Amino acid sequence: MELEYFTSREKELLGQRYEALHTPLEAAPARGLTVNGLRPGARAAVEGCGLALAPSPFCPQGCRLTDPAQRPGLHPYHKAGVYYLQEPSASAPVPLLGVEPGCRVLDLCAAPGGKSSQLASALSGQGLLVSNEYDPARAAVLRGNLERMGVPNALVLNETPDHIAGALPGFFDRVLVDAPCSGEGMFRKEPQAMAQHNPGLVAQCARRGAEILEAAARCLAPGGRLVYSTCTFAPEEDEGQIGRFLSLHPEFTLEDCGASFGSPGEENRLCGYAADVSRMRRIWPGQGGEGHFMACLAKSPDAPAEARSGKGRPKREKPAKTPPLWAEFAARYFPALAGERALEAGGRVYILPPALPAEALAGGLRVMRAGVLAGSLSKGRFEPDHHLFMVWGAGCENREELTLADERTAAFLRGEEIEARTAGAGYCAVLVDGFPLGFGKVSGGKVKNHLPKALRNLK
Repeated sequence: MELEYFTSREKELLGQRYEALHTPLEAAPARGLTVNGLRPGARAAVEGCGLALAPSPFCPQGCRLTDPAQRPGLHPYHKAGVYYLQEPSASAPVPLLGVEPGCRVLDLCAAPGGKSSQLASALSGQGLLVSNEYDPARAAVLRGNLERMGVPNALVLNETPDHIAGALPGFFDRVLVDAPCSGEGMFRKEPQAMAQHNPGLVAQCARRGAEILEAAARCLAPGGRLVYSTCTFAPEEDEGQIGRFLSLHPEFTLEDCGASFGSPGEENRLCGYAADVSRMRRIWPGQGGEGHFMACLAKSPDAPAEARSGKGRPKREKPAKTPPLWAEFAARYFPALAGERALEAGGRVYILPPALPAEALAGGLRVMRAGVLAGSLSKGRFEPDHHLFMVWGAGCENREELTLADERTAAFLRGEEIEARTAGAGYCAVLVDGFPLGFGKVSGGKVKNHLPKALRNLK
């Protein structure tokens, strides 16, 4: 019944174009990866690592995976955050935002983290990325993926969009809303999406998307840009959603996406609203991806300032002193971090992004991770964390250098102790071809493995 509703609706809307745009559901789903711009040399490494790749039309950093037998998720480069596995069309919305280093960017529906990783690459470690996910379990996955990708300047939240808008109104230069949707573009990839699909779900997702868009509009600064996207084809969630939003927000204009891939939006999907669908963009399964819808919205520079909810701004507190044990550790292993903003909270030490506002930490937001977790203070000593080495491991003063051909690489990823050949005594970063895998501690010519158990290749 669910599939009958979908196919009958799409055939009615598309007519004779249906067969060309919607490939058979039994066909293999498109697979791809996006290269991590935060890893110097990542592009050349990916192209030379043996994966069967083809260019992606949707994103300059994207590639299509052409060999269904290959398992790139088990490759050491994936573990090192050299690339993110991402369905090809899913990489299309982020470049439309025009993010530049130094921007303040909000990814309002960020899990599992593919688009946030792209945003972080565009920021190049400058400015601030706030990545939010309402579901706690998915927020934990988001946090883990941003750690793996070596993102230094992210604030990961587990919040409602409305609460973020109240705490940080008009704060962001760019906002991405990859809205929770009915998932019609996931039918080939996730059979569960097909099984649970029905008209009621579409209506529910359209209402939720409208609420999220309202919060996103409040978060965006005057003169800023918002990109709304979904991985569904439902009119109420796509063209109709944008038409409705524009009818309520004269301070926003619909910009041309400026993309050559895919197709323009569809006039007969506006649900009675008025909007220039030629400025919207669709990717259909028959165009090389599983499906995506995108629209770019610009907020007028003359839009009124958004008001902050609550009792006003938090009091400005004196800067916290750098924990001495961290300072001692950094001086030995990471001297380049000696001047970075460090904060101790609950026995843990965080390296905070310079652009992180006080409101983000003092505004009652549920914070999953602020900046980089450097490590913890315990029994008069500093214990480093995996996150520290995934971000700055390549610059550690003590490094164990591995290669793809080195049998110790697979051993380290299994959680085993390995022979130390380039690192001296003490803590060391473990790298594969210069990309961080984690860290260990050298003693007696051996690297004791500190790779978290949850990240090990145990099969």
